[in-house]
Amino acid sequence: MSDQPRRPRPRTTGKPYRRPQKDPVRILAFEALRAVDERDAYANLVLPPLLRKAREGGDFDGRDAALATELVYGTLRRQGTYDAVIAACVDRPLREVDPPVLDVLSLGAHQLLGTRIPTHAAVSASVELARVVLGDGRAKFVNAVLRKVAQHDLDTWLEQVAPPYDDDPEDHLAVVHSHPRWVVSALWDSLGGGRNGIEDLLEADNERPEVTLVARPGRSTVDELLREEAAVPGRWSPYAVRLTEGGEPGAVDAVREGRAGVQDEGSQLVALALAAAPLDGRDERWLDGCAGPGGKAALLAALAAERGALLLASEKQPHRAGLVARALDGNPGPYQVIAADGTRPPWRPGSFDRVLMDVPCTGLGALRRRPEARWRRRPEDLEGFAPLQRELLRSALESVRVGGVVGYATCSPHLAETRAVVADVLKQHPGAELIDARPLLPDVPALGDGPDVQLWPHMHGTDAMYLAILRRIA
Repeated sequence: MSDQPRRPRPRTTGKPYRRPQKDPVRILAFEALRAVDERDAYANLVLPPLLRKAREGGDFDGRDAALATELVYGTLRRQGTYDAVIAACVDRPLREVDPPVLDVLSLGAHQLLGTRIPTHAAVSASVELARVVLGDGRAKFVNAVLRKVAQHDLDTWLEQVAPPYDDDPEDHLAVVHSHPRWVVSALWDSLGGGRNGIEDLLEADNERPEVTLVARPGRSTVDELLREEAAVPGRWSPYAVRLTEGGEPGAVDAVREGRAGVQDEGSQLVALALAAAPLDGRDERWLDGCAGPGGKAALLAALAAERGALLLASEKQPHRAGLVARALDGNPGPYQVIAADGTRPPWRPGSFDRVLMDVPCTGLGALRRRPEARWRRRPEDLEGFAPLQRELLRSALESVRVGGVVGYATCSPHLAETRAVVADVLKQHPGAELIDARPLLPDVPALGDGPDVQLWPHMHGTDAMYLAILRRIA
């Protein structure tokens, strides 16, 4: 045994170490945000399996799932606003804050500024989350920043971080309503000006959309779907049913069995308008030329079956063609699903009586459902879509017979993806003409001056779907 005396134990200062408390709801929300950021995933695809796993593990109940969903979607929708607030509370450019730290800060900011969670609970829960996923050192940074955020409510912060409307209208709206400036500008152009319209639209983009179901004719009925809890009829489509209290579509028998589907009412209206468009001569062969993932194709196939017509559903990506086949499985009439490039079709010109081309686009019309898309898209993306959109519309006009009709649709209201495409193709294709699409949706108000149709979230409660109907005349 050594003769040396033992060193005295150092005296501890401060609070003893405490193991961080794991919060399953906020950890799951953080994991979802990291997947969106790191893998360019979409929250509507990432979140359901995470919630399912949590339920199966016994960690979650319905209230937990609802809170996790609100934290993820609320944070993504208001990301631009929260970034501006957080930037005012840190001592470095926001780009120098590690992305995982910024996700925790954004989750905390949403709890403080966008929910009714008490201030002390929002801060302490966020700091505990930081301790679990980031470590004690960065948790102190999170604590300091969120205490600054908590000093004001959202309206007071907006007065500080958003430029006055009169000085810079677009930047003001971008910060207040959490949209990139270029998106604000594009949507404003599509609306035709006016402050009330653009503010109403931007605010509608930040609202949680209702779940809308479609009863596929010959396979299910609206009456069957209306027996579900909190189900009410759709506003415009005779096949639509809305779940008004955030119902779980996977719990609906008809949805699980494929007899009904989840489909925005705007998407349903596009299919219904094409099916109702007047044409000359036979009505036997229909084409959905960009059919994935299959919602419109399933409705069109059912409508075609009622008339004894056949639908060919074509999708370029094989895995998406598989989704189309699954959606159409059980259709009461004849149909066919193929994997093919709509710009180089395997069918002969003039083969079809009705053609739908719902073309790939920026998706600016579905920002309610995919809020992260607004932060990923760039103005230069339009240049990538433009040639494909024109080529697909030209192909559609060549695929339809004389006297037949083509529906050109996008889930974007951007003029470069809608009227500009149609106008350019019509210049090159004198054998086609625009027909008025508004009478094809007789119960839907505020469809504009025509002859094309633009739906809006703030006016119609739908995605911002665009539709032009063209008839081939030569």
